[in-house]
Amino acid sequence: MKQLFGTFGVRRVANQVLTPEFASKIAAAYGTKVKGTIAIGSDPRTSSEMIKHAVTAGLLSVGCNVVDLGTLPTPAVQYAVRQYYDGGIMVTASHNPPKYNGLKLLDKDGIGTPDDLEEEIEDIYFNDKQERVSWSQIGKAYKRNITDEYINEVINRVDSEKIKEAKLKVVIDCGSGAACDTTPYIVRKLGCEVTTLNCQPDGAFPGRNPEPTEDNLQDLIQVVKAVGADIGIAHDGDADRTICIDENGQFVFGDKSFALVEKSMLEKNNGGKIVTTVATSNAIRDIALENNGEIILTKVGDLVVARKLQEINGLFGGEENGGLIFPDFVYGRDSGLATAMLLEILATSGKPLSELIEELPTYYSEKMKIECADDKKTIVAEGILKETTDYEVDTTDGVKIIVDDGWVIIRPSGTEPIYRCFSEAKTPEEAKRLVEFGMDLIKKYLD
Repeated sequence: MKQLFGTFGVRRVANQVLTPEFASKIAAAYGTKVKGTIAIGSDPRTSSEMIKHAVTAGLLSVGCNVVDLGTLPTPAVQYAVRQYYDGGIMVTASHNPPKYNGLKLLDKDGIGTPDDLEEEIEDIYFNDKQERVSWSQIGKAYKRNITDEYINEVINRVDSEKIKEAKLKVVIDCGSGAACDTTPYIVRKLGCEVTTLNCQPDGAFPGRNPEPTEDNLQDLIQVVKAVGADIGIAHDGDADRTICIDENGQFVFGDKSFALVEKSMLEKNNGGKIVTTVATSNAIRDIALENNGEIILTKVGDLVVARKLQEINGLFGGEENGGLIFPDFVYGRDSGLATAMLLEILATSGKPLSELIEELPTYYSEKMKIECADDKKTIVAEGILKETTDYEVDTTDGVKIIVDDGWVIIRPSGTEPIYRCFSEAKTPEEAKRLVEFGMDLIKKYLD
């Protein structure tokens, strides 16, 4: 049982648990196993420079060479590792509040490290088995800017001329996070008229919370309506997720944008294998059935989806939270290419985003969460299972209760002390009933 790692990497409160000593020791344990040349990058959190220097020291101490890529999105680091390096570490806490930071550890393919490697890293960490090298074998540190290459690679993967012809008007909200030097430049290079919000890096995230929820994107919604934009685009802190606002200022749930891109990918490729999680909308399944696609369901987590895509040579994958994975480019959620693909869909269809969304299979969803201490999560899960023996249940990840008109999934977060509850149904009333049913089950066993 892992003690440090969550769904993707290690996240803790900066300088409280995630101290320089902690980060250096984790990095040295990772470097002991991976060796070679390791790329590191970071989001702009106030603690990221401190943690990155500590990570660098830990890696150098076990003989690894380090390439510092600077401040950039997680998918750009994943791209760089897959192309050039033996591994990578992204210093980020993704969508978590500003006081947090974390370490996303990557393998040579740019995918988050697998469970067995993380268990070995923890063993090295807790038992002080880091293989420190002699003074003459300490690694060397370099700097490299990969941002322009990443931007150009994104642009090369879409019909840039078609997008330029459409003269789209786009509002971008980077949340003061890692996409500030990528997404606005990608969209401008694609010939769009760009308005930016929160596109100056700032680790305090003064404009909004880094998680791109509807509540946190009210400024973006207002600006999209005010300037008459075709689309609004928002990212989380490390820019691996993409959330859209339509031309009417309506928040578009991540499974809707997932479905749009899925449909486009299947049409372009005459079908293919789509990987997603048990928490993703049935619309993804419906679109696959209509377009010669095959759906494979996994546990929640982009690492699980990415590894399954690699294993089966899948075409496309993602999650309901706006994280889209293009495995021929990056084995991870990629905000840059997701944004470009959505612009291509708008340009080639000639339809407004709201109309494209209306053409998708219609389901309604609800999402709620509640605080739950990590040591209570197992007790809650066991209680929920006892309560649901009369239902059709999928335990691939958490407890997914399937009913005639929809489903509700109840699962503990792998990165925060919370329980999440998602529901989906054919009517908004049933979706609300299901999510409240799920929340009542959690609350019953929290006391």
